[in-house]
Amino acid sequence: MQLEHYFKTQPKHTFLNTLGQLLKTNKLAKITELILVFLIVILFVSVFISEEPSDLIYNQAIVWFANIIILAFIFTGVKLRGEGLSHFGFSFKKITLKIGFKTFLQSIIVFILAIAGFIIGSIIMANIIGIPEPSDMSNYAYLKDNIGMLLLTLVGVYIVASFGEEVIYRAFLINRISELGLSSKTGKITAVIISSIIFGLAHYSWGLMGIVQTSFMGLALGFSYTYLKKRIWVLIFAHAYMDTILMVQLYLS
Repeated sequence: MQLEHYFKTQPKHTFLNTLGQLLKTNKLAKITELILVFLIVILFVSVFISEEPSDLIYNQAIVWFANIIILAFIFTGVKLRGEGLSHFGFSFKKITLKIGFKTFLQSIIVFILAIAGFIIGSIIMANIIGIPEPSDMSNYAYLKDNIGMLLLTLVGVYIVASFGEEVIYRAFLINRISELGLSSKTGKITAVIISSIIFGLAHYSWGLMGIVQTSFMGLALGFSYTYLKKRIWVLIFAHAYMDTILMVQLYLS
């Protein structure tokens, strides 16, 4: 009876509880999570992506779905840790006119900084290898003169890129890398740089030019994220402005 009473009074540790604790306290578990997030997606894309030049829309859908997989993986990790979305900088407070106006102004400033980073990346490439070829945007050729696909693509881009990429490459990467013992000022700078490089590599389909451009854009966004104390909505709006301009350009080109 005493033994039975002992087991009844002990806390019930499930596998998920244990996993959540490991993710919060164990450095190896944190590193494994970071690796798995991208390894799973790389395997998914390599299996399902099509080599046929005519499958542009299909391939774009595969890339979008891959980002959704990453988001699901990330939010599962947040849930297991017992964290709220506020850990990444999400705020769902009542929006006042003052807060809304402040957020808008900050998003415009971040947008300008991100564009500046993009341009700086182009200038650096030009000084290293001469005037580079423009980024390879052929994957979006289906947008040309197709208003229906433009509107549909914008909806998907706002969800997967504007929202998704800021969660993945800023909120997730910067926070999780910082948690690996890089909580100092120098450590946070290192986390921003690493996240920016990964962000650039994720745009490998844009060619070398696109990788460098988006890496420097990622630097601007990453430092904005840390400077603004994780106000992720500001970055999402700024990213949405850039995505809108890019998609409209591709539609008109």
